[in-house]
Amino acid sequence: MTGSIDLHAYQEPILFLATAGVVVPLFHRLKVSPVLGFLAVGALLGPYGLGRLIPDYPWIDWLTFTNPEGTSRLAEFGVVFLLFTIGIELSWQRLRTLRRQVFGFGTLQVLLCAFALGLFAFKVVNSIAAAAIIGIALALSSTAIVIPVLAEQKRLSSAAGRASFSALLFQDLAVAPILFTIAALDMRQPEVTMLSFATALFQAALALAIIVGVGRVVLRPFFQMVSATKSPEIFMAACLLVVMVTSLIAAVSGLSMALGAFIAGILLSETEYRRAVDTTIQPFKGLLLGVFFVSVGMSLDIFRFLEAPVTILAVATFLIAIKSVVIFWLSRPFGLTASEAAETGLLLGPGGEFALVILGGAMAAGLVPTEVGQNLLLVTTFTMVAIPFLARIGRRLSRQLEKTRPIDPEAAVPPPPEEPGRIIVAGYGRVGQLVGDMLHRHKVPYLAIDADPGLVAGERKAGRPVFFGDGSYPAFLRACGIEQARALVITLDTPSAIEAVVAAARQERPDITIVSRARDAKHAAQLYELGVDDAVPETIEASLQLSEAVLADIGVPMGLVIASIHERRDEFRAVLRQNNRKPDRTEFRARRTVGK
Repeated sequence: MTGSIDLHAYQEPILFLATAGVVVPLFHRLKVSPVLGFLAVGALLGPYGLGRLIPDYPWIDWLTFTNPEGTSRLAEFGVVFLLFTIGIELSWQRLRTLRRQVFGFGTLQVLLCAFALGLFAFKVVNSIAAAAIIGIALALSSTAIVIPVLAEQKRLSSAAGRASFSALLFQDLAVAPILFTIAALDMRQPEVTMLSFATALFQAALALAIIVGVGRVVLRPFFQMVSATKSPEIFMAACLLVVMVTSLIAAVSGLSMALGAFIAGILLSETEYRRAVDTTIQPFKGLLLGVFFVSVGMSLDIFRFLEAPVTILAVATFLIAIKSVVIFWLSRPFGLTASEAAETGLLLGPGGEFALVILGGAMAAGLVPTEVGQNLLLVTTFTMVAIPFLARIGRRLSRQLEKTRPIDPEAAVPPPPEEPGRIIVAGYGRVGQLVGDMLHRHKVPYLAIDADPGLVAGERKAGRPVFFGDGSYPAFLRACGIEQARALVITLDTPSAIEAVVAAARQERPDITIVSRARDAKHAAQLYELGVDDAVPETIEASLQLSEAVLADIGVPMGLVIASIHERRDEFRAVLRQNNRKPDRTEFRARRTVGK
């Protein structure tokens, strides 16, 4: 006979899993960040949403999150796993490389933003301590939202991405001292003294030393032992154990759990297990971050917002504006261009999850008036909701400012006179650089063009024949000597840009050989219609290279492998060219002769 089951014990996990199963696919289809979906669900199903109707309609209890405290404790691990995976992508060497931005730009960003916001807060709360806490809390930004947004845009390695990451990293490191300060000023605990404050700092430093020291000695042998079992389940358990133990050691010592996990990630980044650990942790990180965003949404009191919507939105806009302007001007001395500084300012302008923690602690300690603190919690949440939109605006603004940026004199050098037999390479990113390197090795003269003035200036200083310009303009192609060029190679990664260069080149030189990069098979077929001689689809080439590697590795003779790969490539090319009339280059040459 089975015992009775308390369905309420499973209500919230099932509700969250249902939310994840619906929100993520729906928002993915709408091309909107799932973060907004989780925040909206938290606000709708939280205690300030449908939870208000439970006294009148008890059955709604089954559709709401009724345990904010329990959800918040679980949600904290979302940030813990996020910081752990960020640490895995770093190393001590990279941290040393970023130290100027982390401890220079990051420190100044927090101090200057806190000072500016604190001045305005003082007029409201009329207390230096409360104004300082409010200023520091609002000066922090959202690691949990900004990092995933940058990763989704593939912008983490950009200048704005590195600056944002550096500032966020310093903010995460600064959270522990801030919480220490609030504890020291807690009006309910007069027994807290400078001695106990110094003791807490010593405990924190000791905990960091233990994590780093023991981690360096234990982690590699531990994972070697676990890997020897060849059990994915045991490996997963070991990964979770490392995250939990390091985060709890940090928490017991007074540090944030996320900081302990971050340091553990850095230690693992120097081992051969970093990729395997990262892959294992990713599903947990995604789900727990979803819980975190739901918990943030649960703190969003829509009815409080409806009481004074103009005021709250005005304060949220003011917060973003003040921080963005301060960060913009602060970024320039650290080597960021105007476009990069603008993008960084909009990314870091909104508030962050640690502001919710600090303001909550300050209200509990009696340092910040409850009414002011609750409104600021709402303001912070609204600014966090706006981050994905601000990231898009920042990217577009960055592109616009990039177009108006003065061009480096080195990049403005005009193309040299025509050289018979030269190859023109349109686009000199990673693919274009490899093409140029191969042409150089075979002693084939080439000229590369690119629309990124910074890249062009850097490559020219390195002695490479790269020139600034847009290959979609026929006049520029003439200046590059397309009349005497042997071939045109297009390595751009945007389909519309590729097609524009093909059209301009065919207009100027109908008989030139054009070899172009293509996004996929469909794009390659479109390029054949436009008149390219060869289109190289990235997806097909990747699959052919994988096939070649596996056939060679399992012992198939290399000659047979190469022959079959070439045969399959020809089959793909024939299919893509089917129903597309191939340009008759003999006819083109005849027309040119008559024209002359």
